[in-house]
Amino acid sequence: MFESFRRSAGERLQRPEYHADFRRTYESGIRFLNKLERGQHFKERGFASWEAFAAGKWNEALSLIEEKRDIYAQQFRKAADLGIFERRLRVVEFPVTPYVQWELFVLRLRVELGDHIKVLDARKISDLEKTHTVPEVVILGDVVMYEVVYDEDGNAAGANRLTDRALITETSAGFDALYARGEEFFSFFEREIAPLAPPYVRT
Repeated sequence: MFESFRRSAGERLQRPEYHADFRRTYESGIRFLNKLERGQHFKERGFASWEAFAAGKWNEALSLIEEKRDIYAQQFRKAADLGIFERRLRVVEFPVTPYVQWELFVLRLRVELGDHIKVLDARKISDLEKTHTVPEVVILGDVVMYEVVYDEDGNAAGANRLTDRALITETSAGFDALYARGEEFFSFFEREIAPLAPPYVRT
């Protein structure tokens, strides 16, 4: 699974180029968006909730997530207006990292608003990750997909743009297979995330 993806080389886009290309393609008539999220340590500078989380202010971080409610709701209305069906699969390693613990609270809001998110325990795909992890990828219909790129510090740095139709079809099939193996978000969240103590964040 994802063997061709690992051998592929796309066009590298810096972050502003990636965002512009994403928006153009998103509004071009695609029918679906699939996102596979694998990394366990990221930084989301400028997101007030993440900034509070990074500063060790857990309760404040959780309360600030609500600031995104209207923004997310607008995103989902736009997707519906464009006829785009969106899915996300979040791979989670154990023990859960502080970042993922925080992010799953953000994703909980998105699911409450109608996002289609499943969670996959990384231990269940260890057979697929003997040499490489599954890719960090966003697939926009059968038109383009992006391998999301981060710098060494965990900051979003752009993406590799891939347009080969056979590669997109193969990668989409891999996503579908993993998504089918994923667990419904709320059952995972209530069992694995809700009982956790506030995370310790190193500064």
